[in-house]
Amino acid sequence: DVNESKLDLDIDWPGVFKHAHAVSKTNPFWNELSASNPFVHDIAASNRNKNNKYLSILKEKPYLFSKVSSNRDSLASSGDELDIDCLLRKTSARRSGRSKSVSDFLDIVDNQRFNPHKTTPQKTIPSDVTWLQNDREAYKMAWLSHRQLTRSCLDLEAMSHSPGWAQTQATDIHVVCKLNHEGGSVQLPDSDINIHVPVGHVLPGEFQEVGLKAILNPPSSFNNELSITVSPLIELTLSNLNTREAIFLEVKVAAKVKNDPLSQVMSDIVCFYSLDKEGPFKKLENCYTYQDTIQVKLRDLSHVMYAVIAVQANKIQPPATNVWDYVQRTISVGIYGPKYIHPTFTAVFTVFGHNYIPGKLTICDIKKGGKNMPPVVFQLWGKHTFLLEKPQDLNISLVSCDPDFEVKMEDQSKNIKEEELKTGEMVRQQFLFSMLGCREMHFFVFLVQIKVLKSSQVTQFHVTTPDPAPKLSGIINRPKRLQNRKEIKSAPLLLIPTVKYPKFQDKTLSVNTYGVALKTVLRQNKIDYLLEYFKGDTIAILGEDKVKAIGQTKIKEWYVGVLRKKIGLVHCKNVKVISKEQAMDTADSELTTRNLVEQIALPFKKLTYIYSVVLSTVSESVYDWRALAEVLGYSHMSLDDFNEAHADKESERVAHVVKRMKEDCHANKKKRLFLYELIVALLKIDCQGLVARLTQDTIILTAAVKLGKYWRELAEKLARLTKQQIEAYEVPHQGKNGAVALEMMWKPAYDFLYTWGAHYGDSYRDVLQDLQSALDKMKNPVTKHWRELTGTLILVNCMEVLRASAFSKMEEEE
Repeated sequence: DVNESKLDLDIDWPGVFKHAHAVSKTNPFWNELSASNPFVHDIAASNRNKNNKYLSILKEKPYLFSKVSSNRDSLASSGDELDIDCLLRKTSARRSGRSKSVSDFLDIVDNQRFNPHKTTPQKTIPSDVTWLQNDREAYKMAWLSHRQLTRSCLDLEAMSHSPGWAQTQATDIHVVCKLNHEGGSVQLPDSDINIHVPVGHVLPGEFQEVGLKAILNPPSSFNNELSITVSPLIELTLSNLNTREAIFLEVKVAAKVKNDPLSQVMSDIVCFYSLDKEGPFKKLENCYTYQDTIQVKLRDLSHVMYAVIAVQANKIQPPATNVWDYVQRTISVGIYGPKYIHPTFTAVFTVFGHNYIPGKLTICDIKKGGKNMPPVVFQLWGKHTFLLEKPQDLNISLVSCDPDFEVKMEDQSKNIKEEELKTGEMVRQQFLFSMLGCREMHFFVFLVQIKVLKSSQVTQFHVTTPDPAPKLSGIINRPKRLQNRKEIKSAPLLLIPTVKYPKFQDKTLSVNTYGVALKTVLRQNKIDYLLEYFKGDTIAILGEDKVKAIGQTKIKEWYVGVLRKKIGLVHCKNVKVISKEQAMDTADSELTTRNLVEQIALPFKKLTYIYSVVLSTVSESVYDWRALAEVLGYSHMSLDDFNEAHADKESERVAHVVKRMKEDCHANKKKRLFLYELIVALLKIDCQGLVARLTQDTIILTAAVKLGKYWRELAEKLARLTKQQIEAYEVPHQGKNGAVALEMMWKPAYDFLYTWGAHYGDSYRDVLQDLQSALDKMKNPVTKHWRELTGTLILVNCMEVLRASAFSKMEEEE
C-alpha cells in the first residue's frame, strides 16, 4: 500500500535494545531468532533509507531496466532498438533498514550489481512517534500493522536453497486520496472499483480524504439460492463528514443479467450497504445498472462504510434452479507464486467470486516438510476469466511444458467442489513444482487446464514463471539481461511442442472484392500508407473491414487496397465496391504474397523495441529453429553450429538463430534492420499470433516515446483519468525537484498505455484501432506525422488474405 510506507518508526533502537539479553525471554520479537532477523539483530546498525511510496509498471517489470548509465542516452532515438543497458533502473530496496525482508535484500543485490557506485542515501524525515517510545505493546501493534500478515526474514545464507517462502511484503491493497471542493475520482489499483466525488462535495477550503479497500471474501450470507455476490466487500473511508453532496460508487462486476424477459424480470444487480463489516446490510435504492457495471449513490455517509454488489432473484421459477440460471457469470482465476523460483516451489491456483484479482496474495496454509509455514506473500503470475453456466465441480491440472521441471504426482490434478463455488469465497489449490536433475535454474512455461466435470467444457491457458533468485554469495559484475515474462496466450498446448510450420508460397493474391475509383486523388505532400489513384482505376480491396484514421486533416473510413504493386488506404467514399466478376481490368491491382509480406512489415523499420523482450518472446513462441532459420536465410545451419549452451532446448536454439541474425543486421546497418526482417520471417512461417503480440508491444512503447508530456491529454480521452490519477502515474518517475523530466515523460506514458492495453486481452486489433482513433482526436495529433500506427492497422487487416493465399490448405491437412 502506498500509504503504509509512511508508518516509518523513528525510535532510538540502540537504546531500546541495549539490554536485549535481559529481556530475551519476554521480548516478542526475539524468540531465539536474532541471528536471522534483521529487525532484531541489525536494527542498531541499519541505514535509514528513503521510502519508495509509489510503484510503477516499469518497476514491477524490472526487465525493462538493467543498469544506470549517466553518460548515455536512456532511449535509442533511431527507432531501431531500445538499449536496455541505458535505461534507468530504480531500486525497490529503499525501505527502512529495520524492516527489510529477503525480497528487499534481493533487490539490493540486484541494485548493487547494476549500480556498484551507490551514493549515500538521504536521511528520512522523522515521524511523530514519541507516543510509542515507552509503550512496548503499542509499538508491537504498530509494527505488526505495518507488516501485516508478513514475517521476519530467514537466514540469508540459506536463501539460494530456499523454496521461495522468504519473500515478505505488506499485502493490504488499498488507496487513499485527498480531494478538495473540486471533487475527483479515486480508483482502487488494478481494479474496476471507483469512487466519484462531485464538485461541491465539501466547502471551499476544506478537504476530503477518500480511502478504498477491497476485502477479497464477501459476506457469506449473500450467497444462497436467491443471491450471489459478484464483487469483493468494499471498505470506504471518509475523513470529513461536513459534506453537501453525495458520492458515487462505481463497480464493474463479474456477472450480468441475461437478456431474456424472464431473467430481466426475476433478477437484478443490487448494492448492499452497512456501517459495520459484519452487517447488518441494507439494500440501496439509488442504483443505476448498465450490463455488468453498477453505479450507486451514497447519501448516508460515515467515516467507515462497507458495500457489496450481488445479483438477487425475487424467486426461482422453473426450469431455473437458482439465481445462477438468470445471469451470465464470469469466473476469475489467478496463478500465484513466489517472487523468484527455486528448485522446489509451490504455485497456488485461486478462484475468485468476483473479477478483482490482486497483484499480491497472502497465503497462510503453505506446508514444507509436513509443517505449516508462516504466512507468505505470493505474486500474481497469470490470470484468466471464463464463463460458467452454473456452479459445478471443476478439475484443475497444471502441467510443465519444460522437461526440466515437473509437478509433484499427487498435485498434478485437483478438484474444486460445487459447494465451494457457491460460497462466493476464494478457493485455493496448491501445486508443488520441482526441478529434475542438476541443470542451471531458469524460467519456464506451464499449462493450466480447467475442466468442468459434468460437461465437455475445457478452459486452458499458459503461464510463464519469473526468473530464479539471484545468488547472494557475492556481487556479480556482469549484468544479467532481465527479460519480459508475459503470459503466453498463443502457444500450442503440447508438453514438448512438435509444430510443423506451413511452407510459404510466393504466388498472386486471391482477391474477391474490387473498387472502382470515382475521383482522382493526387497529393502534393505525399502521405505514407495512403494510396494515390486516377478516376476509373480498379483497386483490389483486401478484406471488408474498414480502418478509421486521419487523412490530410479529417478522420475518415478507409479500405485497405492494392494499386500498381503498392498497398495503402483508399477513402471508402471515393470508390464503388464491385465483385471479382464485375471487374474489367485487374492487371494494375495484382500483387504477390512475397510483396505483400514485405510491404505490410514496413512500419517495423521505424518502431522502437526492446531487444531482450523480443528475443524472449520469440524464443518462447517458436517451436522449430530450422523453420525460422530457413526463412531468415540460414538454411545452411546445422546442430554442429550450436555450442553446448544452446543445443539442449529448442527455445535456446531459436534464441541462437535470432541472435545470429541480430549480429548480421548490426554489421550491415545501412541495408538491414533487425525487427523488420524478423517480422517478415515470422509472417512467412504463419506465426500471426506472435506477430500480433510483437506489434502491440512495440506500438505501445513507440507511442509512449512519441507522446512525451502529451500523454496526459491522451489519458483523459482514452480512460477519462482525473488529475490525481495522472499524477499517480508520474510520481514514480519524479526527480529530486518533484517533477518528471521531459526526457523521462515516456515512462508514465508507457505505464498508462500498458495498463490500458491489458484490459483488451487478446483483442490486439481493437487496441490498435482505439489507440489510432484517440491519437487522431488530440489537439495536435502525433499521427499526422507518425504514420506507423496506421501501417500496423494495414498489417493486421491483411493477415487473413495473406494466410488464405500464401499457405496451402492441402498441406495443412497432411
